[in-house]
Amino acid sequence: MRGVTTSSASVPVTASVDVVLPCLDEAAALPWVLRRIPPGWRALVVDNGSTDGSARVARDLGAHVVHEERRGFGAACHAGLTASTADIVCFCDCDASLDPAGLVPFVRRILAGEADLVLGRRRPQTRGAWPPHARAGNLAIARLLRRRTGLRLHDIGPLRAARREPLLALGLSDRRSGYPLQMVVRAADAGWRIAEYDIPYRPRTGSSKVTGTWRGTWQAVHDMSRVLTDRAADPFGGPAGEGGAA
Repeated sequence: MRGVTTSSASVPVTASVDVVLPCLDEAAALPWVLRRIPPGWRALVVDNGSTDGSARVARDLGAHVVHEERRGFGAACHAGLTASTADIVCFCDCDASLDPAGLVPFVRRILAGEADLVLGRRRPQTRGAWPPHARAGNLAIARLLRRRTGLRLHDIGPLRAARREPLLALGLSDRRSGYPLQMVVRAADAGWRIAEYDIPYRPRTGSSKVTGTWRGTWQAVHDMSRVLTDRAADPFGGPAGEGGAA
C-alpha cells in the first residue's frame, strides 16, 4: 500500500508512542535523528556496545537510553521493545538514513484500524544511499517472503510501527539481522493486516555495519533466509539466530 488514505490522515495521533532506535557507534547521527522525533513521542536509544559516546550523546539530548550488551540488531531492537511502555512501538535506524518524523502516518494508519503492522518501503534519494548488493539482497528476501506468506512486499526495511502488546505476543526470538523479517513472517502467520508505505532513504551518516559491505549484506541475507526456513516448518518454533553482530 502506498500513500495516506483520507481517513488515516484525519486521525489524530493520541496514543502513546515509543520509537526504538538500535544504536552502535552513531554519535554523529544522533543529534539529527533525535531532533526529528515527533513531539510527545519518546525516543528509546538502545546502545549495543558503542565506543564513541553514543549513549552519553543520546542522554544529553533527552532520549531514554537502554543498554543491551549482547551484540546483534535483533538483540537491540527487542531490548527496546521490552523496555517500551507505550501503546504503539515504532522502529527506526539510528544512522540518519531514515527520518523518524515519517512515522506519523504509520501510526495514524494503525489508530484508524487500517493496518496492524506498517512497514516503510525505502526509496533512495541518491545513487549511493542503497548499494546495489544490498538492494539485490533485499529483493531476493522479498521474493522468498512472497512465496512463504503470499505478501507482496517490496522491502524488509527497518522503519515500522505496530501496537506493543501484539508485538510482544509474537514471541520474536531472532537476535541478529533476521529480526525484522521474523516480525513480518510471524505477523502474517497470525493474520495481521500488513501495509507498506513509501519513505525517503538517504545516505547514512558514518560507516554501515551491514549494507555497506558485501560481507554484512551476505550475513543479513543468511540470517533472514534461515528465518524463512525455520518459520516455514514451525511458525512459532524455538529460538533462532542467537548471538553475533548484525
